[in-house]
Amino acid sequence: MSLLLFSVFGVLFTSLFCPFSIVWGFIVFLSCLVLFFSFFLFGNDIFVISSLFYVFGIDFVSISLIVLSCWLLPLTLLASQGHVSFFSSVNQRVYCILLVLVLVSLIITFSSLELSLFYISFETTLIPILLIISRWGAQYDRYQASIYFVFYTLFGSLPFLISLLIVNGCLGSLFFPVYNYSFVFEIFFNSFSSLWWFFTFLIFVVKMPVYGFHLWLPKAHVEATVAGSMLLAAVLLKLGGYGLIRLLNLFSFVNILNLNFYVISFCLWGSLITGVICFCQSDLKSLIAYSSVGHMSLVAGGIFVGLGSSINGSMILMISHGLVSSGLFCLANLLYERSGTRTLGLMRGYKCLMGLTAFWWLVSCAANLGLPPFPNLIGELIIISSFGFFDFSFVFISGGSVIASAIYSLLIYQLTQSNKLINNFSNVLEISFREHILLFSHLLPLFLLIINPQLLFICF
Repeated sequence: MSLLLFSVFGVLFTSLFCPFSIVWGFIVFLSCLVLFFSFFLFGNDIFVISSLFYVFGIDFVSISLIVLSCWLLPLTLLASQGHVSFFSSVNQRVYCILLVLVLVSLIITFSSLELSLFYISFETTLIPILLIISRWGAQYDRYQASIYFVFYTLFGSLPFLISLLIVNGCLGSLFFPVYNYSFVFEIFFNSFSSLWWFFTFLIFVVKMPVYGFHLWLPKAHVEATVAGSMLLAAVLLKLGGYGLIRLLNLFSFVNILNLNFYVISFCLWGSLITGVICFCQSDLKSLIAYSSVGHMSLVAGGIFVGLGSSINGSMILMISHGLVSSGLFCLANLLYERSGTRTLGLMRGYKCLMGLTAFWWLVSCAANLGLPPFPNLIGELIIISSFGFFDFSFVFISGGSVIASAIYSLLIYQLTQSNKLINNFSNVLEISFREHILLFSHLLPLFLLIINPQLLFICF
């Protein structure tokens, strides 16, 4: 872990002082070195938190998300090289620094053992992404998207901050691996435990986001750069799921079965409704963003069930969805750079121009709809079977959302690759070697997870 942190700060130092002629290649090389060091985190005991300092530690939940964050850093740099190469050298350096700062804040968030540090680093991720959206976004609506992003996140986090102050006043500590103070919670929060439970989890529901708290996400995705969209979809949405998994045990003493029933129902209906909304989208990035809302609503429902199997399924679906959605945003940006539009009615017939791109679209859409043997299917099946233990009617609702995701995933492939080609888009550039490496790197971990999905199991 120390090597990982030192290498991350080495990337940050390189972004500041490396000669501009070699800055992109050297930063990508160092980010790959960061990824290599992150692999050494695997091998820890699955049931033990390995303490680094008093307030830092990692376990199996943290390791998977830290490795995913490190995996995305070189990919975001590769994807952004064509987009930001038209800017000045200072802007390009600042852009790289912001991406590295996102990784630093994510590593601190996923390794925090103290709730106040977790909250600070959790909110720190807001600042670099806000700057990326507002400064390097493609359209004027990026300012409105930035305002949505800030206000939804901040207003969702204020109740959590108040809850932390109450917990600290009650227990005198915010060290969350210690769960033997539940009797104090039961006495103190007996009168308004359900209300406190809801407002404490509101920050994670907004961050995922679950349907109903999702309005900031499509705007942010549409206006963000490709790196901003990749980070939002692949890692930042997983902060909410990580927080839910981490703090779920704090509420085991509260009799919230009825409340859980309504929350899970809300998540599942939101997942189904979001799948229907995807059929009405004309913007490709907006459609992929709404599909992320549907998948994250399903993940939230699985976590709120509280079973070991459902949490395992949510973890698998979070990691696999992060890779697949990031790859879909890369593919959408690839077509946008060549055609100048994201309208699905105009983006069609590309398999005639870029045959290998059609292969990447086919594999990515198949993984997004949960086709066997991709790990998305494993996660969805585990979550749906866990819903059956809780209430059998949930199986039909979640099954409908999975069918809807299959329909719009096939719709994406058909609209972008089939039909007659528009003559104005006939002189597009062929896909480059850099883009092949970028897309292959998104799908490689999925095939590794097919071989051994137990890498992401946090409970047996």
